[in-house]
Amino acid sequence: MPLYLTEADVAGLLTPAEAVPVLEESFRRLAGGGVENVPRRRLPLDDGYFALMAAVDAELGYAGLKSYTVVGGRLAFVVCLFSLASGELAAVLEADALGQRRTGAASGVAAKYLARPGASSLGVIGCGWQAESQVQAIRAAVPTIARVVASCRTPDKLAAFCAKTGAEPADDAREAAAQAVVVTATTSKDPVLRGEWLDEGALVCAIGANDPRARELDNVVLERAAFVCCDSREQSKLESGDLIEPVAGGVLDWLEVHELQDVVAGIVPGRTAETEIAIFKSNGLAAWDVAVGAFVLERARERGVGREL
Repeated sequence: MPLYLTEADVAGLLTPAEAVPVLEESFRRLAGGGVENVPRRRLPLDDGYFALMAAVDAELGYAGLKSYTVVGGRLAFVVCLFSLASGELAAVLEADALGQRRTGAASGVAAKYLARPGASSLGVIGCGWQAESQVQAIRAAVPTIARVVASCRTPDKLAAFCAKTGAEPADDAREAAAQAVVVTATTSKDPVLRGEWLDEGALVCAIGANDPRARELDNVVLERAAFVCCDSREQSKLESGDLIEPVAGGVLDWLEVHELQDVVAGIVPGRTAETEIAIFKSNGLAAWDVAVGAFVLERARERGVGREL
């Protein structure tokens, strides 16, 4: 019988920190060719869109479909997992918390492999739902992080975010950008991070702007970067304005854009000097949803959580 897990179930079964090793192994399987990932498709609706993304993880033993709607600014997510052994539906998971945790965990993996040695500070530009898991996962992945500095356009939201995460409020985005690891977690259509703000050796994790018409990073960020990677070149060519526009303008070439999975697997070296600036452009992959969903499903079975359908 398939298991149904609510948002509350998922949130109680997995933290962003626990998702980091789950995502790390997902990246290894991607690099090894054991995962087939289908980029996101967005189908237009009158007041939003319907998104679909899917993956088959043969080593893990599951196939999965993530779908969600954006209607009137409201979102609703679900992941369906299928057992490859039986072909049967194994679980249906409400997936807002799941998506937040896997997105934070992906940045955690990037920080583990690409942050400069001894990185001690994290700057966050944006203080919404997604930013919270970024702080938790990166702290877990890089234990030397001792200081978090956050910047947000809304003072009340910034205060609440800092109270919840233990971050320090920044006077402006420039202060957040001056840290060893910098996360952009916004819905902005225009760049919120300027390259001249970055210190030598910074790692930038850009997790917003998964739309070809939106950017969080200006061209100088790309010009200063010695190493640029993403979660999927195929998907980035469809929806990463932060990479599409610089490539079109001659600032960057797709041949210079690597995939994080190859860094995790040791195929690509990533950072080669402490002073280099590195970039991880995160879009969000269905392969992550399958990996984290399978982990949550197994834990739910162990703990007797969820409802059989």
